[in-house]
Amino acid sequence: MKKYILFDLDGTLTDPMEGICKSAARGLAHFGIKADYHDLTFFIGPPLLDTYRDRYGMNDEQAREAVAAFREYFQPTGIYENEIYPGIEEMLKELQDKGYFLAMATSKPEAFADIVLRHFHIRDYIKVMAGATMDEGRTNKAEVLAYALEQMNISDLSEAVMVGDRSYDVKGAQAMGIDSVGVLYGYGSREELEEAGATKIAKSVEDLKNILLNWK
Repeated sequence: MKKYILFDLDGTLTDPMEGICKSAARGLAHFGIKADYHDLTFFIGPPLLDTYRDRYGMNDEQAREAVAAFREYFQPTGIYENEIYPGIEEMLKELQDKGYFLAMATSKPEAFADIVLRHFHIRDYIKVMAGATMDEGRTNKAEVLAYALEQMNISDLSEAVMVGDRSYDVKGAQAMGIDSVGVLYGYGSREELEEAGATKIAKSVEDLKNILLNWK
């Protein structure tokens, strides 16, 4: 049985495509790169600095400029261009009512994640909030998970599981020695999640709930 459940945010609890991708396009436009925001879904999940560097060959200074431009749009506007997946709030409530300890581990800056959870009225379900820092002190999923697990003070890591939609979530869980559930309704493919080594795969929110409640 799993008692401690850590959730990713983007692509797992909410669908942030419009806000994140429009913001990503703003970061590219800062350097004269034109892109249709619908084609930028690969920005959802990994740290922004990594994506600007890896996908567009930016150096560290350029990537930081792109992230700053991203946030100029995201902070006042893009953060709210987001939708909660149907069934998520009901799932969180049922898990909480049945005694599960719910936490968040996201590569999104912690302050932004807190705003999103409050916007959708699901912040109270999350007992421990762990996200990235704005100053790059904590960015990748393994670092975020380590921070979350430290706060949760879990004596037996076999009772913990990470839920996310991308390989970063799965690999972060592996680095911390915990199981993972990859969700297919987000932005990662079955192939990506299976290759990363997800312990289990959930096809839908309902499927995810059943997996968590009936872990074997």
